[in-house]
Amino acid sequence: MSNSKSRLFFLDAIRAWAILMMLQGHFIDGLLDNAFRDNSNILFTTWKYFRGITAPVFFTVSGFIFTFLLIRSPQTGWNNPRVKRGIKRGLELLVIAYLLRMNIFGLFKGEVYDSFYLVDVLHCIGLSLLFIIGFYILTFAKQKWIFPTILVSTTLLLFIFEPIYKASSFEFLPQVFANYLTKANGSVFTIIPWLGYATIGSFMSVLFSKYQESKNLYQYVVPTYIAIGLILIFLSSDFFLSIYEVTGIQLFQDIFNNNYLFIRLGDVLIVFSIFILLRKFLMNATWLRIGQSTLSIYIIHFIILYGSFTGVGLYRFFHHSLNPFIAIPGAILFMIASTYLALKYEDHKADIKSSVFTFLSSTRIYLEQIAIILFEVLRTVTEKVLRLLGLIKN
Repeated sequence: MSNSKSRLFFLDAIRAWAILMMLQGHFIDGLLDNAFRDNSNILFTTWKYFRGITAPVFFTVSGFIFTFLLIRSPQTGWNNPRVKRGIKRGLELLVIAYLLRMNIFGLFKGEVYDSFYLVDVLHCIGLSLLFIIGFYILTFAKQKWIFPTILVSTTLLLFIFEPIYKASSFEFLPQVFANYLTKANGSVFTIIPWLGYATIGSFMSVLFSKYQESKNLYQYVVPTYIAIGLILIFLSSDFFLSIYEVTGIQLFQDIFNNNYLFIRLGDVLIVFSIFILLRKFLMNATWLRIGQSTLSIYIIHFIILYGSFTGVGLYRFFHHSLNPFIAIPGAILFMIASTYLALKYEDHKADIKSSVFTFLSSTRIYLEQIAIILFEVLRTVTEKVLRLLGLIKN
């Protein structure tokens, strides 16, 4: 395997870590009794802080990997096969995200519940990929510095102006679109500001690709990531406060009061640094397969925990009711079960898809035959009724 490909292994390792942290985070956050959510407890606050790192890491590494594959192709623009694959992938994630929020029993009643329109992580990642492709298509024929400049500028603009757009409920938009921009209606994630983590990951990928053949790449990357990460974590808040004190612009005071975006970006860089340093010890085949199967793991965990399609999941029966002595081992078992089922699915994906396709094809044929029979019956009955009424002759 080429050296350039091997350098993606640490990214798969990061994705594996992030998806497992997401599983335990969702399990404990959804099922732990409120009585045990004590912010004065160092164990709970430590868990809560690290849980907050998971989503930024996941968005960043998604943008990184997608862009790495996109720009290393020798073809450019629409001729780049990764463009069409990326569009397909982005739309696929959006469709899956909505399907996971669909309730079959509601459909039988002729209802689509409001939760169907809420936006979650898959919606935002899918839309983020489409945005990155859009930036790429708009800039591929221009000077090479324009694409990364747009990426990093997008991150900075979304992070800096977050206090302004966060206050808006976007009531002038239909709710299905407003849910991508505001949490006012119950969305878990919104494309703003989370697109910013995907675009900064994309920006990091451009720089990585540019210098990937350098023998000393990691010797520069690791200390750079650590330095910038520590600056963002410990100094960025004071930086924005000092700007406010000099300019009097309230926006910078608001950023200082809730500077989670830049601090979490610092956390992301530290996580990247740790995994790069440990990359030689993260070559376990199963671990890397977990990182390459994150979508399957996410779907299965969503079905088990939240009861996608049926509404029957662990969340329904144990919502905020477990004590830590049950929740913690339960989260571990939940991670193991979701991962095991996902990897088994990946092993038999081709056979499962073939079986599903065959079933759907057979079902379509049967439905067509039933429809023809029903049409003939309806026509015969209609003719008899019309004859009885004297409206038609024999």
